[in-house]
Amino acid sequence: MPRWSGQQIALHLAPPPPPSSQASPPAQLAQNEPVTHPVAAPPSDRSAGNAFVNNLAPYEPIYAVYGPGTNTEARIQLSFEYRLFGSRHAADLPGSWRDGLHLAYTQRMFWDLRARSMPFRNIDYQPEIIYVTPSKVLENGISLALQGGLRHESNGRDGDDSRSINSIYIAPMAAIPLGQDRRLMIAPRLTFPVGSTSGNPDILHYRGNTGLFVQYGEENGWRLSATTRLNLSSGKGAVNADLSYPLPRLLGGGPDLYLFVQGFAGYGENLLDYNRSTTRLRIGFALVR
Repeated sequence: MPRWSGQQIALHLAPPPPPSSQASPPAQLAQNEPVTHPVAAPPSDRSAGNAFVNNLAPYEPIYAVYGPGTNTEARIQLSFEYRLFGSRHAADLPGSWRDGLHLAYTQRMFWDLRARSMPFRNIDYQPEIIYVTPSKVLENGISLALQGGLRHESNGRDGDDSRSINSIYIAPMAAIPLGQDRRLMIAPRLTFPVGSTSGNPDILHYRGNTGLFVQYGEENGWRLSATTRLNLSSGKGAVNADLSYPLPRLLGGGPDLYLFVQGFAGYGENLLDYNRSTTRLRIGFALVR
């Protein structure tokens, strides 16, 4: 939606006339002292006086990709996070532990485009509460931080197709500068299930409770990201890899999107298929990578 310009409008009033004189006619008042009126934000603009926009940010990549030959040909992901208490830094106040507390939401949709009426075969919903510590930059330029969270995952189905799992996770993160606008980011993750998994009691056998996120690339160039899951006892898991490049640099201009190539191999690309091994290759575009 369009954002109101926030232009400052002042209201100027002519001083009252002396008691012995008559008030100036409107035409004469307009010539001597113009009157302006405050401008209200348009009805479609909700940013004025609303902290939502300032506290909202992307979380995981936002994309739409397609690869033929499967019953989940298209995959679409939406993801954002919201800073619960705002930023004291933005208000020129000392930092607070509350600055790192966020609500996050990710939704993955798997779309069967060749089936009759083209249904979404499965949709995974992932709300979570996360906390991210302030980054600490070492003398060699390496940046360190820690993220933890409470996550719920479900597919909103009932009966035999119902899938859900609650978990607590912790993920130390390191960003390593490699010169010339390149960096390597590493974030291992340890996950602990919370509550019952009676609906799908063997889900951890295929998903595991350890993972690793690795990203390498340039700020405004190629970037490769990979996320893995692994059960050390069963040897089962999965890897998801994303390769992206800014589309304007590729075309010499154009929409502000990223060319996005995604590959998946292993168990549980979505919750419905948590115990099914699949291999996928898709290509499309991303708004956030």
